Amino acid sequence: MARSAHDETSKTGALEITSFRNFISRDPNSRFPAQSGRYHLYISYACPWASRCLAYLKIKGLDKAITFSSVNPIWGRTKSDDEHMGWVFPATATEEPDAELDPINGEKTIRALYELASTNYTGKYSVPVLWDKKLKTIVSNESGEIIRMFNSEFDDIAENASLDLYPLHLRSQIDEMNDWIYDGINNGVYKCGFARKQQPYDEAAKKLYEALDMVEEILSKQRYLCGNTLTEADIRLFVTLIRFDEVYAVHFKCNKKLIREYPNIFNYTKDIYQLNGIGSTVNMEHIKKHYYGSHPTINPFGIVPYGPDIDYSTPHDRDRFAK
Repeated sequence: MARSAHDETSKTGALEITSFRNFISRDPNSRFPAQSGRYHLYISYACPWASRCLAYLKIKGLDKAITFSSVNPIWGRTKSDDEHMGWVFPATATEEPDAELDPINGEKTIRALYELASTNYTGKYSVPVLWDKKLKTIVSNESGEIIRMFNSEFDDIAENASLDLYPLHLRSQIDEMNDWIYDGINNGVYKCGFARKQQPYDEAAKKLYEALDMVEEILSKQRYLCGNTLTEADIRLFVTLIRFDEVYAVHFKCNKKLIREYPNIFNYTKDIYQLNGIGSTVNMEHIKKHYYGSHPTINPFGIVPYGPDIDYSTPHDRDRFAK
């Protein structure tokens, strides 16, 4: 068994995910119908994959229909009889601000939820976890599919149902954008940070900064990645950008250039942060505690850097582009 998620990366440092892949549908006769109050989203504010699901929950106006809660930011022992370190709930309601006791199943760890859903599960105990309260099982732990469910399948009950972040006429462009941004940036920072040899690190860092340069060029001409319309691609990129200067530049050795040194990307990050509900999904205290405190092979003493404490609520210049 892998001792932690750090040990569950590939030889190049890339994250490897094993998933529950069920799908919630607006069809009332489906196994997992879109119903208010039926589902719960387990997240970590620290995790970018979980945070993009929470961003959708907020921006689509689903936070009254789907409950959510966060685990502790720092990994802990998930069982007393092995050494696996992973996502755990706080021991008390006051142990960690913004982390909660498991409100649905009363479990102590995310691992326990996986074992509750499947006694034969042998994959990764990751967040997000989209939980079905009625069937007492995991619907999905694949964030890319969860955000698609949130985008369309709950529109009958979403407060912001008119917002479509995956519109039909832009889908091929969004998919293409997602592919190279995931490889070069979203997963690229992890390939840099968890690289165990110099060559894989060098290759990942080169690809990362080539991709960031491409994004900077795109954003010099339009407000968002796929034009002047906010899409899924923007939310997926945002969760990496918001962590970059505070964590990835130091912890993952992505230090050639900071996000705030890219004028278009930096203002774009502030623009998205200031969208209704998005800022509340960014808990920098949890983010920094997790990365600097959960990877002892990278940061053995768990020291959290003092800054830079960037204020993303300051004015941006993206209004210069027509919507």
